[in-house]
Amino acid sequence: MDKVSGKLTVFFEEPFWVGVFERVSDGKLSVCKITFGAEPKDYEIYEFVLKNYYRLRFSPTVATDVKEASRNPKRVQREVRKQIQNTGIGTKS
Repeated sequence: MDKVSGKLTVFFEEPFWVGVFERVSDGKLSVCKITFGAEPKDYEIYEFVLKNYYRLRFSPTVATDVKEASRNPKRVQREVRKQIQNTGIGTKS
């Protein structure tokens, strides 16, 4: 059975917001870079992925090592919550 995993990372690269899709399939890695422009909201990213995923042009595949690591679901939830709440520098004194 084939195992496919994907990951989307959104970050700020002066002067635009950029998304990097990583797809691992059969031990092969392919990547696609998307420029969003203004800071995208969560629902905008979700909508973009639903509408445009199959039109993305991924790079040629490269062999990679795939780690089989089982992680505690509660720990994963905590890590996601920390990443979402990391807002950076605030205006509060």
